Amino acid sequence: MEKRILLTECTDDVGLIAKITNVCSLFHLNVTRQDQFASPEDHKFFMRTVIEGDFSNDKTVKTFIDTVISLLPQGANVRLADEHRRRLCVLVTKESHCLGELLMKTYSGALNADIVCVAGNHPDLGALAEKFNVPFKLVSCEGITKEEQEKRMIEVIDSTNCDYVILAKYMRILSPEFVCHYPLGKIINIHHSFLPAFIGAKPYHQAYNRGVKLIGATAHFVTNNLDEGPIIEQDVIKVNHRYDPETLAKAGHDVEQMVLIRAISKVLDDKVFIHGNKTVVF
Repeated sequence: MEKRILLTECTDDVGLIAKITNVCSLFHLNVTRQDQFASPEDHKFFMRTVIEGDFSNDKTVKTFIDTVISLLPQGANVRLADEHRRRLCVLVTKESHCLGELLMKTYSGALNADIVCVAGNHPDLGALAEKFNVPFKLVSCEGITKEEQEKRMIEVIDSTNCDYVILAKYMRILSPEFVCHYPLGKIINIHHSFLPAFIGAKPYHQAYNRGVKLIGATAHFVTNNLDEGPIIEQDVIKVNHRYDPETLAKAGHDVEQMVLIRAISKVLDDKVFIHGNKTVVF
């Protein structure tokens, strides 16, 4: 018995769950888990169905999907996902905490993915990547325009045939041309949740000077609107007056690592639907 994940997105209607599960039964597929959501504002329906059965015949699989689509409202999007290991290309600058956590989680098998390349605009994290036998590509900004540097970075990314691009504290603002080169949902970013209150350099020093009592992190898909793409995962922790800028930063880095790993894990498990500028996460 193989496992697949049936992902359905369409206009909401009466009886959708029954229609989909009846087709699964017709094709002798066992439903082991199901999550669904209907958005009240625009009547969109989302469902993630874990099914088990025989998927060895490509023609039968196509007929199964076509049968599901035929019973749903016009414009339905239906796909069948498997559990193959995804390929990640990680972009970095100098901060090591998110890259280090990603390397450990993929190495240990905690994430169902392989990091096929680490690319940075500084050489600082090359040695860390190489400790895990992951190739490191330096795409420096020195002596060239932003457009040329981005062109070279795109060439590196595309050569890896990766499924997702992870911005693990990659401290460069991506141009609209760079972002639009990839489909929405391919690039994932992590940042501290102080934005937009503490924009610019040394956000934890800014937070310290304001006496914050909560710090957090946000993982989101990247769009042309800076740090405003669909949010995948967020979390916060409490801090107090005893935290200086350095301990605030350390605590913040811990949250960033945790949030990024949780977000990537959900994306890899096909638990995330992009819904406008929001997400539906099961």
